[in-house]
Amino acid sequence: MRNTTWGRAAFTAGPLCMVAYGLLRLIDDRHGPGPDWSLGHLALLAGLLLFVPVFADLRDRAARGRGPVARALAASGAVVGLAGAAAGAVQAAVDLAVAYCSADRATMDRLFEHVQSVPGVMPVVYTVGPVLFYVGLVLLLVQLAAQRAIAPWRPAAVVAGVVVTAATLDLLPVGGLLFLLALAPLGPRGEDGVQPVVRSSATTGTSRPARAARSLKSAKEESAAI
Repeated sequence: MRNTTWGRAAFTAGPLCMVAYGLLRLIDDRHGPGPDWSLGHLALLAGLLLFVPVFADLRDRAARGRGPVARALAASGAVVGLAGAAAGAVQAAVDLAVAYCSADRATMDRLFEHVQSVPGVMPVVYTVGPVLFYVGLVLLLVQLAAQRAIAPWRPAAVVAGVVVTAATLDLLPVGGLLFLLALAPLGPRGEDGVQPVVRSSATTGTSRPARAARSLKSAKEESAAI
């Protein structure tokens, strides 16, 4: 997925959708129903879906060439993050459906009360479930930073985005921009799109085949001396 244009674009488009949702929420002073509510939640839903290839890519980066422990940690982070994204997507879909069926905010409140009174809905869809999205994302970025695959400030930027969003939903656009800062450069392969440097005679003064030949010659000379 990360090799496709779609997969690379998700690193930018996902956070931008979160920014769009935050801005539309600020515009919507009634908080639904209406076009601002619907467009905002459609942006939120799109952003969460765009994080599916992001989590898959981060998992692959953290597991590539590593041992079983690193692979298990990467898989766990991805599963947790995707579970959170699924919970958030369900919440966005419920919010859209409630708004569609309501003529005013009072009707929406009654419908929300009915939906949220169903056992398990509040923790899974509204309180605990969506938080897993942020937990999984932070876990994967911290693992990559520990592997020195990315700079440490990237998971720090995501943590800052989570903190400002948790402080007040009015700062959702700021949180989305912090996510964009941390993730957008990771779209292409390698951090900031920089390919690993291949050592050759231009960087070391001696090519690998030449070094191998010299080592073989030295071994033969030592053998002859014995």
